[in-house]
Amino acid sequence: MFIETEGTPNPATLKFLPGRDVMGGAGTADFVAGDDAARSPLATRLFALDGVARVFLGADFITVTKSDTVEWQALRPQVLGAVMEHFLAGLPVLEGAGEDEIEDVDPADAEIAAQIKELLDARVRPAVAGDGGDIVFRGFRDGIVKLRMQGACSGCPSSRATLKHGVENMLRHYIPEVVAVEQVEA
Repeated sequence: MFIETEGTPNPATLKFLPGRDVMGGAGTADFVAGDDAARSPLATRLFALDGVARVFLGADFITVTKSDTVEWQALRPQVLGAVMEHFLAGLPVLEGAGEDEIEDVDPADAEIAAQIKELLDARVRPAVAGDGGDIVFRGFRDGIVKLRMQGACSGCPSSRATLKHGVENMLRHYIPEVVAVEQVEA
């Protein structure tokens, strides 16, 4: 099994491509701590490594964010080994269903929210996934779109600029009701 590694705009995060589906079409999963990873044998295995601070599972990739206490030179081979062992053992990536996140949308704005999600899915999420992350719609009220950054994009120095200058401008161009975009945390 050959696993590719790519850098991301976030220097604390690397993207690992195992050459097979990770989440496939089942969405994404973002684990901000080992305690949150109980439903994922893969994330649990990665959090067992000293220095792993966050694990994000995408369609065909895994992003791992390291803590400040370790360097990638030491951690990268350990992550590669853990990912390889997991897939060679044939274990599932996730077990059971996760909690659905509730979106904050005024019922009168349901049609606008659907347009926003469609634009995000078509134009933004593929680019963000290329950098090892995801962007999740969290709500729309009073002209303000609320989005959550995941994976390599969470905590990335350029994520706020991406939201304000990229996503906000694009949404305002196509949907006049959008006034601003705000980043929300989990």
